[in-house]
Amino acid sequence: MNVNELSDQLSSWYGTGASGMAPTQEQWKAVLSRAPEKPLTLINFFKVRDVAGYSDRSDNVSGQEAFARYSAVSIPTMERVGGAFLFVGPYGGTFLGDNEDWDLVAIGSYPNLQSFIDLYTDEGYRAVFPHRTAAVERQKVLICGE
Repeated sequence: MNVNELSDQLSSWYGTGASGMAPTQEQWKAVLSRAPEKPLTLINFFKVRDVAGYSDRSDNVSGQEAFARYSAVSIPTMERVGGAFLFVGPYGGTFLGDNEDWDLVAIGSYPNLQSFIDLYTDEGYRAVFPHRTAAVERQKVLICGE
């Protein structure tokens, strides 16, 4: 699949990105256009909801519980495809610059672009991604590396 076809497929699975809960098509294309052999690191900032926002479920669980459902599958799947978490833990504040309000930071590293693609195309990962969406009030994900 070329970059355009893959970004179309990923957008169909994860959404358009209009809500901020998934990448936009342009963001997918940017990351998929990276040098395939270079490592890729993502720094994730999450603000977790008090109560999970399941739109099609009657689950009345906390955002933390919904995020735990997501993490129970996403972490081992990421490791299986070759990725690794360098850090997962509470947000501790800002040392320099404007202070921001986050709950959780996760820094994930992939040895190459294919490892990243393998995570996002994994059927099990796609199945649990709605838990992340339900758990998270807002998020910011930074791309690091060449």
